[in-house]
Amino acid sequence: QVQLQESGPGLVKPSQTLSLTCTVSGGSITTGYYYWSWIRQPPGKGLEWIGYIFDNGKTSFSPSLKSRTSISTDTSKNQFTLQLTSVTPEDTAVYYCARERAGRDLVYWGQGTQVTVSS
Repeated sequence: QVQLQESGPGLVKPSQTLSLTCTVSGGSITTGYYYWSWIRQPPGKGLEWIGYIFDNGKTSFSPSLKSRTSISTDTSKNQFTLQLTSVTPEDTAVYYCARERAGRDLVYWGQGTQVTVSS
């Protein structure tokens, strides 16, 4: 079974860059038909899709976050990383990484990691 684990700082100051890494075991991030995704859930709100990386480097992002978001991979470590720049307190959320596949319902999730944006 594929497992995903988020890691990174739990506290980020406003205007700084949020950086989280997802470490994948039991599967390779180079598998082209999987979408390696980042999703977040602000407190008291629903899930919000951030973006994904797929097909060995292609990316897609939420229109509202595109200008501030990047996702990259480190294939040697089987990891993919989210960077969200110029953060504000509205970026406070539980951040999840996930593996998805187009046309399929099964999604593997990481456990999530709390990130708080505060000075």
